[in-house]
Amino acid sequence: MLSVLIPTYNYDISKLVAAIHAQLTNCAIAFEIIILEDGSTLKLNSSHNLDYTKVIKNTQNIGRVKARQDLALKAKYDWLLFLDADVFPKSKQFIYNYIKAMSHDYEAFFGGFAYHDDKPEQSFILRWKYGQTKEQIPASTRNKSPYKVIISANYLIKKEVFSAVNTKIEDTKGYGFDNYFGALLQDNNAKVWHIDNEVYHLGIEKSESYLQKKEQAALTLIHFYKTEGFNNHSNDLLRLFRKLNNFKLAWLFSLFYKFFNSNMKKNLLSNSPSVKILQLYRISFMCYAYKNKMIT
Repeated sequence: MLSVLIPTYNYDISKLVAAIHAQLTNCAIAFEIIILEDGSTLKLNSSHNLDYTKVIKNTQNIGRVKARQDLALKAKYDWLLFLDADVFPKSKQFIYNYIKAMSHDYEAFFGGFAYHDDKPEQSFILRWKYGQTKEQIPASTRNKSPYKVIISANYLIKKEVFSAVNTKIEDTKGYGFDNYFGALLQDNNAKVWHIDNEVYHLGIEKSESYLQKKEQAALTLIHFYKTEGFNNHSNDLLRLFRKLNNFKLAWLFSLFYKFFNSNMKKNLLSNSPSVKILQLYRISFMCYAYKNKMIT
């Protein structure tokens, strides 16, 4: 009935797997858990000898997109539950909530993200603050634009729908593909519904690393904008970029990034980073990268 698929890379997934397995067992359904260790050292407590659970090991890292595709190909059930390694269910009814959702006429369900209220150390604040502001969103809000807030760390999807969409990006490595995945779901008229079935995001990156990932995500958007057209989407950043480019204003934001990126970084890496400044940094970097042909 349900295949739970977890790609991992150098992260201890013992507690996650144990919790998910216990919930699946309590629900008394047919299930399997498949873990793909993607070219790293698997961190899973050997004492967890769990039924219907198997591990696949890659000798080389193939990236999250391709890893999910490989997991889907090995799954034997029609419903796939994808979970990132660095998450943990917020509710003890997490699996039950997804099983209940299956009875409704939708093809993909996104459970959402949650963050603990305790403020982390300064070097992690940017990721935590952005997550609380832009990712920790109730389902009622997400359903107003169902293809906009797509978080692939926690979602349930029909196997045939996933295969039709993900194969279009499976050979691409990088960061920031959730936006593209959402656009492809929209292109395929997939029936998407959001529910309040969050997982806590535990693997928060340091601010400097996260800022680099946001830059990479912007480059990913530019790549698909230039090569795919990427017209049918709900991404606010790309919409703004298109407007600026159409009105010949991208050069102005590019210039702003050139002269003020160090000032913006100083704020973003501080003890009190501004999400608004992060958004300004992202759009100005995107314009700068586009104008300076940082990606073909």
